[in-house]
Amino acid sequence: MTGPLDGIRVLDLSRVLTGPFCSMLLGDLGAEVIKVEIPKTGDDTRQWGPPFIRGESAYFLSINRNKKSLTLDLRKEKGREVLYALAEKSDILLENFRPGVTEKLGVDHTTLTEKNPRLIYCSISSYGYSGPYRDRLAYDLVLQAMGGIMGVTGERDRPPVRVGVALSDIGAGMYAALAILAALAARSRTGKGQWLDISLLDTTVSFMTYMAAYYFATGKSPERAGSAHPTIVPYQCFKTADNEYVALAIGNDKLFQNFCRAISNEALAQDPRFSTNPSRVANRTQLIPLLEKAFAEKARDEWLQIFTKAEVPAGPVYSMDEIFSDPQILERRMLERIQHPTAGEICQIGIPMRFSETNPEIKLPPPTLGQHANEILTKILGYDAKRIEELEGDGVI
Repeated sequence: MTGPLDGIRVLDLSRVLTGPFCSMLLGDLGAEVIKVEIPKTGDDTRQWGPPFIRGESAYFLSINRNKKSLTLDLRKEKGREVLYALAEKSDILLENFRPGVTEKLGVDHTTLTEKNPRLIYCSISSYGYSGPYRDRLAYDLVLQAMGGIMGVTGERDRPPVRVGVALSDIGAGMYAALAILAALAARSRTGKGQWLDISLLDTTVSFMTYMAAYYFATGKSPERAGSAHPTIVPYQCFKTADNEYVALAIGNDKLFQNFCRAISNEALAQDPRFSTNPSRVANRTQLIPLLEKAFAEKARDEWLQIFTKAEVPAGPVYSMDEIFSDPQILERRMLERIQHPTAGEICQIGIPMRFSETNPEIKLPPPTLGQHANEILTKILGYDAKRIEELEGDGVI
């Protein structure tokens, strides 16, 4: 069985997180991904650690499977010539340089699409290629702050906090993959590639959805409320008798009635202060202390058994070891073990997509630096051993 993107070639000039996450998704879906790295040092994240696994960065290993590595010095003319030749034989080019860098290197959209009009060229940047902030530097933390996520994350009257993973980076990588797939569909009709401009700030703002709708409707910014929800109650985490937490999500009034029966307090569901969601939102400060007291009477797992039986949406707040020992996670193959050429057996998060006919799979472990240079240059470009030796001697690869 081949993946749905079998036969599609991606030339990946990106590094760190957002671009490599995008190209990993494409590789998981069956595309051939050629990861172009700087000679000797490679992707920045190869040095990010500890932890390292037999010299390999755990960070790098997490987002670079299903790729082949080729080192190229794009500051040298011969390096650019190799890239041009590969671009002519590729479907997609992905990069996340700061705006203006690709023009200086001579690998910008205009240059490469002149050589291959079918090429889909995707640029990911902090602020996008237009606007007054175009040339500013930023990292995920800054974009979470400016895009609104940190403004609604954290406890009331406490400092704002970032989401624990780089959500702006990962989200932009997902949007880039989605845009690339859409561009491939458009190319099947028009025969032409196009340039895609993906911004981390745009991505983060787009995540505001109902939080922005709250502001549009009221003119007020939603306040930070920890795990609570601004328009649904109860919808938050509660501490249990064993100092663990249960995440409770009561999305409608029937579920609230089920919940009240489960905690042996059906009177709450009949109380006019709490009988409907709008009334529970209005009287949140009266309801939540009552629920906190109830949750403190039993341990987490006991509550979860009760709620499962009562068909109440609830779950544990897992630590990493609990995530990757949960039977549902394991059944869905969201933990995979693969062999790496130097690190040995490594764990990978599984592929969160299922297809009936063209199922994605992990075919390649994250590559060592320049591991596939000979394969790429001989099989794709037809270079002979002498020419490859010359490129190595010139420091191009």
